[in-house]
Amino acid sequence: MSWIDEVDAAEADGQLEEIYAELVAKRGKVSNILKVHSLNPEAMQNHLDLYMTVMFGQSGLSRAEREAVGVVVSATNDCAYCVNHHAEALRRHIKDDETLEMLLSADGLETLEPRLSNIVRYAEKLTSAPAAMTESDLGELRAVGLDDKDILDVALVTAYFNFVNRIAQSLGVSFTPDEMTGYKDE
Repeated sequence: MSWIDEVDAAEADGQLEEIYAELVAKRGKVSNILKVHSLNPEAMQNHLDLYMTVMFGQSGLSRAEREAVGVVVSATNDCAYCVNHHAEALRRHIKDDETLEMLLSADGLETLEPRLSNIVRYAEKLTSAPAAMTESDLGELRAVGLDDKDILDVALVTAYFNFVNRIAQSLGVSFTPDEMTGYKDE
């Protein structure tokens, strides 16, 4: 649910009906962050394509690293919807409760293992102070083994979550415990 009208799956037709059917087949259900796009199915499809590319596409970043970036960006932006939604996915990849808590709160990031620490601290800085980014920030990522494609991927995942956080927060996208769980992992 959100603060704007949404088209339910039972009322959808055309492109929207096709997108909903594909989401249910591939992911198990339609997330609220996608449902809020239901008045503009083309934007929903483009959003979904971007999500699948940055989160599931070929990358030197692991799924855990990408989910960690998403959670840290969302925590930095105080986006409860995205923190909760992606905490579910992150828990599939990271079993250490202390590490999870640091990522979910975006606090203590400098104490994480070096590669993950540098990745999520870069994402946090890009989120909170984008104009302060310098070329030396890339050096910290290169120092832990990231190449230029990996660095681009960190920037893309960071930018994607900033985009999604703004949608969720500006349109009042809500979550329930049931909406947060039960998705199929791609």
